This record gives sequence, C-alpha cells and structure tokens, in this order.
Amino acid sequence: MKKLQKLLTLGLAAAGAAVLLTGCGKKALEDSDLEAASWDQITEAARDTTVTFYGWGGDENRNNWLNTTVADHVKENYGITLEVVGMDINDILTKLSGEKQAGSEKGSIDMIWINGENFYSAKDNGLLYGPFTHKLPNMEAYVDLEDPETLNDFCMPIEGYEAPYAKAQMVLYADTAVTPELPENAAEFMEFCKKYPGKVTYPALPDFTGSAFVRCLIYETCGWEQFQDMEADYDTVKIAIEPALSYLRELNPYLWNQGKTFPDSSTTVDAMFADRELVLDMSYGPFSVASGIEEGIYTDTTQTFVFDNGTIGNTNYMGIAFNSPNKAGAMVVINAILSGEIQLTQYAQLKELPVVDQDKLSAEEKAAFDAVELGQGILTQAELLSHRLPEMPASLVPVIEEIWLNEVVGK
Repeated sequence: MKKLQKLLTLGLAAAGAAVLLTGCGKKALEDSDLEAASWDQITEAARDTTVTFYGWGGDENRNNWLNTTVADHVKENYGITLEVVGMDINDILTKLSGEKQAGSEKGSIDMIWINGENFYSAKDNGLLYGPFTHKLPNMEAYVDLEDPETLNDFCMPIEGYEAPYAKAQMVLYADTAVTPELPENAAEFMEFCKKYPGKVTYPALPDFTGSAFVRCLIYETCGWEQFQDMEADYDTVKIAIEPALSYLRELNPYLWNQGKTFPDSSTTVDAMFADRELVLDMSYGPFSVASGIEEGIYTDTTQTFVFDNGTIGNTNYMGIAFNSPNKAGAMVVINAILSGEIQLTQYAQLKELPVVDQDKLSAEEKAAFDAVELGQGILTQAELLSHRLPEMPASLVPVIEEIWLNEVVGK
C-alpha cells in the first residue's frame, strides 16, 4: 500500500497536479492558492496534518506548555499534530539559508519563534513566508492592529510576516530584606552600586538580557527618541551614546570584578543572585520573580522594579519558513495561539505578558485574565505597560554591542 501511494504521488507530481495524496485524498493548498483561500479552506487543508515549531528550547515551562496545552488544543480542534523542536535561532536561520541557496522548495520547518535582529535578517534574506497575518481571524479579533509592536519589530516593518506571540519587558529585582532601597533611575543605580561594591553586574553582551539592560541605561542617559530612525553607522551611534559610555565606564569599578570581565550569560547572573553573590538581578521575563519565589529559588522579600522613566519592552513573534511544507497548518496553529483562550493559559501557566488587546476581550474573558494569580514580588501588567519603552532598530543592536566591547569592558 505504501509503495502504491508513493508511486501515485510521484506520478501526480510529475504531471504537475496540485494534489497531496493522503488517506482521504485531500487537496493541499500550494503557495499560490493560500492568498485566495478562505479561512475554512485553510483550516480544512490543515486538518490531520503535522506542524513543526522550531525555536529556543531552553525554557522547560514553555516546552511543557507547548507540548501539552497548545498541542492538545490543536489536536482536539483540528487534528493537527504539533512537533516542537528546540534549536538555537542562529542554527535555524543557517538551516533555512542553506536550503534557500540549494533551491529547496519543501523544508522541514513550518513555524519559527523569532524576533528582533533575527527577524530583520530572515525577512531581508527571503527566509520567511508572507504576508500571512491578514488571513488570521484572531489577529482581527484579539490583537490591536495599530499597536506599534504589531506593525514593527525592533523598528523594522513587519508587513504581515510574523504574528505576535508574547510580550517581554526588562525588569530589575532585589531582595528588599538585604537592600531596602530600589534605584529609580540611572543616578540612583550608580549610588546603589557604590553602596554595594562588587555585588552588582550584568551579563556580557551580546547576551540578550545584558544587551537590553545596556540599552535601558542608554535610554536613561541619552533619551530614546533619537534612536528610532538612526543610521546603523558605528561612528554615528558612538557619538550618540557617548554619555552612556562615560556612565558605564564610571560604573565599572563598583561592579563585580570591577568591570574587567562580565558573566557570560543571564543564567550565570541568575545563579549568582540566587547564591547571594549579587544583590541585584534583571530579567526580560517581567513575572520571573514570582516563579522564582514559588520554586524556592528567591526569598519572599524579593521585589521587581523598573526605572521611573521606563524600561525596554519588546514582543516575541511567530513566523513561517519560506519553504514550510505545511503553511496552512502553521497558520492554523498560530491563529490558535492568538486566541484569548490560549493567551490566557500562557499568562497563567508561564506568567508571560499576553499580546491580546484588553479592549477586544469580552467581559468574561477580561474577568478570566484579571483572576489570574501571578504570585509575589511582581509589578502588575498595568504598571509594566505604563513604563514600557520601545526597542531600538534591530540594526543598531550589534553596533552597540561592538561599541560596548571596545569602549566599556575593562575601561
């Protein structure tokens, strides 16, 4: 039977027919058909197929949520089998780039967890399929289509090539039983470091968290507006951030190892804080302290805070590979993740800021979000969003990281 199916499929392909032979003889939607297809047709094409979702696999809680809550939902409602594949985004893009160069029309990657510089590179090099978000009913039903973070990713126009997944925002935290004062701005942060010499640091760039923290300090000392359309030129950027570079160099003597070196990753800094080697930590997960307290990693006097002027926030997104073998399936899974129901589970189970527009929620849905117990030591969603600053253009990030390495480390 399998040999017969294979022969039939090869024969149809050779004849140029756009039919994918399955157990029920269902037609597959080719790229040229997707734009004209209705959502019902897309859903039908996706039914009883497999969708692969590639992305960073280092978050076990997220892996469990995807493999249970999300996978169960799409299986029950659409018959879709969701396969989650943990892979570093650089390896994902390398794989796609190799397939692009080889002219591979059907790859193995359907969905991709992506944002920022990686989206900039992938979109620029034709590694993503799109636009597709205008086809998703839940984009209209639950997402603010005029939100800057719906329209732009690190200031790069999205143009329908990725859909929002979850929001992140830089927060700081400390054990108030050890350090009762929580710095509210860059000047107070400097005094905090002076008061606790050697007990504060941040991850070495280009670590994602360390890089975002440095950008927050750049905003604190240089403002943020000028960077939104700045040319990604080394000298131009260096001149613009010179006040921040001076600040960071002045900060170095009071940091761990006197700023001669920095921990290699945010994971290392987290462990140093948990072991009380440090008195301050930082995260892009705004509710991570609650999880840490719940797991017994942090004391119940640990408290999240942000600077008065705000901290950088961004959004994680979901894209579709240019040569995804199941674009219809990927669209159905992405649409499901955008639903109020699944966004609520992400908020409750993973303590991630949702991407749904509160004004688009029904009274029942809004009450369900409000009822979520996020835990201790955190700021509310409203407090976070009122102190949220936009990201820089993706092209500026590697330039700033290079300047930091040349002008700050060990200076």
